[in-house]
Amino acid sequence: MTSRVTPAASRHLRRALRALVAFAAATALVTVAQGASGAASVPAEAAHTDPVDAMVGFATVNALGQNGTTGGAGGPVVTATTTAQFLDYISRPGPYVIRVSGRITLPTGSSDGMHNVTSDKTIIGVGANAALVGGGLNIGVPVDDDVTSPPADAVHNIIIRNISFSGATDDMINVQMFSHHVWIDHNDFSNGDDGAVDIKRGSDFVTVSWNRFHDHDKTLLLSHDEDAGPQDIGRLRVTYHHNYFDASDQRHPRVRFANLVHVYNNYYRDNSYGIASTYDAGVLVENNYFYSVNNPGRVKFSGDLGRLVERGNILVDCNHPIETRGTVTEPSTYYSYSADPAADVPAIVSAGAGVGRI
Repeated sequence: MTSRVTPAASRHLRRALRALVAFAAATALVTVAQGASGAASVPAEAAHTDPVDAMVGFATVNALGQNGTTGGAGGPVVTATTTAQFLDYISRPGPYVIRVSGRITLPTGSSDGMHNVTSDKTIIGVGANAALVGGGLNIGVPVDDDVTSPPADAVHNIIIRNISFSGATDDMINVQMFSHHVWIDHNDFSNGDDGAVDIKRGSDFVTVSWNRFHDHDKTLLLSHDEDAGPQDIGRLRVTYHHNYFDASDQRHPRVRFANLVHVYNNYYRDNSYGIASTYDAGVLVENNYFYSVNNPGRVKFSGDLGRLVERGNILVDCNHPIETRGTVTEPSTYYSYSADPAADVPAIVSAGAGVGRI
């Protein structure tokens, strides 16, 4: 179900931005999806907006022996200003809160620039200028296609926030091999050679929120291959919310096999395509704003069809509607959330996504 921005909705955008800054409720006009009968605009009390600094989504779920995602909480707080310090801290056992100060270059070395992060880490930038350039972070044990259930040493409990990633020779962040409970929040991603944030090989319980993606091609991959079913089916539960896809090209996300993917309150601007659901993946696309997106949502893409349910989205100057098929599980069976009306999304996300906002 789609609608176009009206003058009333434009006024609502301005009200919503003021409400975000004040973290207060406001009276709003809510667009309600009503199936084949069309959309009805009804006066209502505005839904509570989850605070911009709060963790929401699958990373909050208690599962796999992990109670939500806490990162390095309770461990030493250290500050990295050099490459050597940073690589040392992320490889240490046990919980650490690692503050990144300034610009750190990650060497290519023998790993194509990918550097392993061990469990129980918070990596957070200091101020608005913290950057990791030239390489990326790998969250996961080495690849083994014969492993089809979570190993005892699966990497888990990782938080990455307020970092600008650019110029990676491979992925900027790669989550693999049944890693779980990962929160990737308020970062900036640009100019990488491969994926910005790739999640694959049985990884689970991940939230990707309030990031800005720009000047990049292959943005978000969820499952790496059509033969990945033995590792991926029943897993890859990921929430993508309040991200700004600022003229990034494709894969926002591109999904195979995933049990449930929740894509809500994201701002899409000038992209070739938004979401693709294939190989029976289940994707809920909710209250997003698509502006000048050729294909906002697809199930007829490449390989077997996926499942996609959409509600409350706004499409402006898009060439195709959102394709739908089948049913998906409600995310509220796993976690609580408050979805902003789609009309509010451009103002809210533009003001809140990216670095220097927390």
